[in-house]
Amino acid sequence: MRMNRRQFLQAGLALAAFPYVAPHVAHAQSASPRKRILLRSSWQTVNIGDIAHTPGMLRLLEQHLPDCQITLWPSSVENGVDEMLRRRFPKLQILAKDAAAKAEAFKTHDFLLHGSGPSIVGQASIVEWAEKTGKPYGIGGVTWTHSDAGLKVINGAKFAFFRDSVSLGVAKEHKSTCPILEFGPDATFACDLVNDAPAAAWLKEVGLEDGKFMCCIPKLRNSPYWEIKKGVAKDEKKHARNEAMKEHDIGPLRDAVTAVVTQTNMKVLLCPEDASQMKLNKEMIYDKLSDDVKKKVVWREQYWLTDFAQSVYTRSAGLFGNEQHSPIMCIGHGVPAIVCRYKEQTSKGFMWKDIGLSEWLFDHDLDEAHKGLTPAVLAIANDQPTARAKAAKAKAVADDRMKRMMDVLKDELGKL
Repeated sequence: MRMNRRQFLQAGLALAAFPYVAPHVAHAQSASPRKRILLRSSWQTVNIGDIAHTPGMLRLLEQHLPDCQITLWPSSVENGVDEMLRRRFPKLQILAKDAAAKAEAFKTHDFLLHGSGPSIVGQASIVEWAEKTGKPYGIGGVTWTHSDAGLKVINGAKFAFFRDSVSLGVAKEHKSTCPILEFGPDATFACDLVNDAPAAAWLKEVGLEDGKFMCCIPKLRNSPYWEIKKGVAKDEKKHARNEAMKEHDIGPLRDAVTAVVTQTNMKVLLCPEDASQMKLNKEMIYDKLSDDVKKKVVWREQYWLTDFAQSVYTRSAGLFGNEQHSPIMCIGHGVPAIVCRYKEQTSKGFMWKDIGLSEWLFDHDLDEAHKGLTPAVLAIANDQPTARAKAAKAKAVADDRMKRMMDVLKDELGKL
């Protein structure tokens, strides 16, 4: 149908009132500005577990909040950690250590997220953020023991997730008024850093075949930071406690190592989680083994970073030891892992019960490792399908709780 002059003029007026906007421009105009999250994490670099907190949380944010801009506020990204993080997260911004950079970050960011840790490590940072900006913050996956100052920080948070039920219970016992108090596992479960080629080459060099070796990690009651960190004075009381308990705590690991290499077709890799444990492995395990057993045991002499270690763990049949985060890295990839705990490690080991791995948790304070560790390790070595199914089930629990943490964060950002 032909349009008459009056219809043509009316159509023109309508177009003038509602001018054409390209679809991509319209979307840009309607979309809200990208939210900016300041992630307080990266506590130290002498322990691959403390390193792993950060990439785990970064992966969760990448997966569940891809439109957000993330800036890492670290304590330390030295010793190659900065480069390792940037390889995996090339868009990551890392806050410079100067007052001007921090002031600008406080001005431009919308939310402070405190990452996983052995406590609210960045408690002073949270207080500074809250006092200077008045902006919201949340806590994601920490172990906590009561302090009045800590309780005040938790009460001021939009949410607080605790990586073990014992810590969560402490917060509830002290009647925290934080609106969301829940169990939320250590973000290390989500760490996906890998360095496959060098790891595979090294394993070949030392004669370890994929799926045919188990990993073992010892630990002293108190990490001897005076040996591995500059400027840390030796704590004689902690050193004495270490010396008194090291055979008690590491002897069961040595027995399990011997059982694995003599009763199965597996070898064992003695490896570190922190930079003091290469020496400890040699002194307390390797040097005390018989010559026949040593032939099937590899002692790693050098410290390694999280990505290299992860690539080794995923090629193993499982891990056992007195550390926490290497087992977390294993379970996060469906690899069986046993934790031996004691009171000096705080309550973090109880997260194994929280994700359904009670049978893989042993308590040195109760001599449980002396009674049950070797049979549990042998069960993993001898029945990989059952062990891996158990690890996968625990991983699913951790994944679900970490998603819950991200969903809560997403809801909070949506209110801004």
